[in-house]
Amino acid sequence: MTHTIVNPADEELVTTVEGADVEQTDAAIAAAAVAQREWAAAAPADRARALRRFAEAVDGAVEELAAIEVRNSGHPIGQARWEAGHVRDVLEYYSAAPERLFGRQIPVAGGLDVTFQEPLGVVGVITPWNFPMTIASWGFAPALAAGNAVVLKPAEWTPLTSLRLAELALESGLPEGLFQVIPGRGSVVGERFVTNETVRKVVFTGSTEVGQRIMAGCAAQVKRVTLELGGKSANLVFADADLERAAATAPYGVFENAGQDCCARSRILVERSVYERFMELLEPAVQGVKVGDPRDEATEMGPLVAAAHRERVREFVPDDRDVAFRGSAPEGPGFWFPPTVLTPARDARTATEEIFGPVVSVFPFDDEADAVAFANAGRFGLSGSIWTRDIGRGIRVARGIESGNLSVNSHSSVRYSTPFGGFKQSGLGRELGPDAPAAFTETKNVFIAVD
Repeated sequence: MTHTIVNPADEELVTTVEGADVEQTDAAIAAAAVAQREWAAAAPADRARALRRFAEAVDGAVEELAAIEVRNSGHPIGQARWEAGHVRDVLEYYSAAPERLFGRQIPVAGGLDVTFQEPLGVVGVITPWNFPMTIASWGFAPALAAGNAVVLKPAEWTPLTSLRLAELALESGLPEGLFQVIPGRGSVVGERFVTNETVRKVVFTGSTEVGQRIMAGCAAQVKRVTLELGGKSANLVFADADLERAAATAPYGVFENAGQDCCARSRILVERSVYERFMELLEPAVQGVKVGDPRDEATEMGPLVAAAHRERVREFVPDDRDVAFRGSAPEGPGFWFPPTVLTPARDARTATEEIFGPVVSVFPFDDEADAVAFANAGRFGLSGSIWTRDIGRGIRVARGIESGNLSVNSHSSVRYSTPFGGFKQSGLGRELGPDAPAAFTETKNVFIAVD
């Protein structure tokens, strides 16, 4: 099936991409299995050098990858350039793993006991459309570092940077078949990752509903799975916080990538005594967000990814009933939606469901206990921020919130050197950080008798 790729900023045709069928997917998986056996048998130092060459190839293509992402996804050029550099950095980071992924010697009676970290084999990675190349690297880099082969299915709307990364992998000298990108429908390619027994693990980033189906399918084979799913993260602002800084940065905690981010702080919880003052500071900050042509270096927020997704976001805000204020957005072609601030009831749909667009809801809270309870309300627990000058409170609240990634006086959620993942229905397992390659291995225990 052919998929049409449209530039979300001007609705012009970019290209068409042919999707794979079941037979083509099976052929890619079979080729990956052959390549994986050779890759796992190579010396760790040789695998490390190969990954460094891949990182160097990405480094030389940063501007090219950024330009592709601007046209395919509508990401502002500055953001897209950072994303391409992030892929390079992730590869560099995990290029050290082949020589450092080791087992243990365990004291036992009667002999020597050792463990080995054996690669799983072929890993299927299914990536979303919101951060196509960065999230792809979170799956393929540690998996390759651990000695596996990877077959990756990009989102149908945004496959172009992943396809270019696969070309760069070959150009850098990675063995043919070791890292393949197979575009196509999730119901075809993604489903085959789940059902094909040669695929030993599935890594999926996307909606909680699809993640549940993937987990159920993998359970039938007792197949490993890592899931990074939805979010409805809270940004807690206490009365003793630096209100000016908290309000100035709040838009970038939710409107970055036009709010198409599982980590978006789409609920702002403000202590009641400073609520009115915070809203006064927030309004000019929101209206100051530069929304426009993603090719412009000054642009801070681009369009939504597709017309269908813009309609979904619009359904959450059908009128001005709960709108406190809005920012601006261009008129004319493109899937634009203005930064929007709501003040709904705590049980409103916009307060509980993931909108995945540039929409944020603001609520007052009474005290620390109320703030933590409200932050924990709902089925998600991915990210969040806490603003306070009281470090004791910051630690207490961080320990009390059921979320996988929290920042105090910051909106930072992702570093390639630290683990990333969610609580509750925001996911299962962890990506990134020093332990990520181990998640793509099996522990083998060997006892050697000396009697």
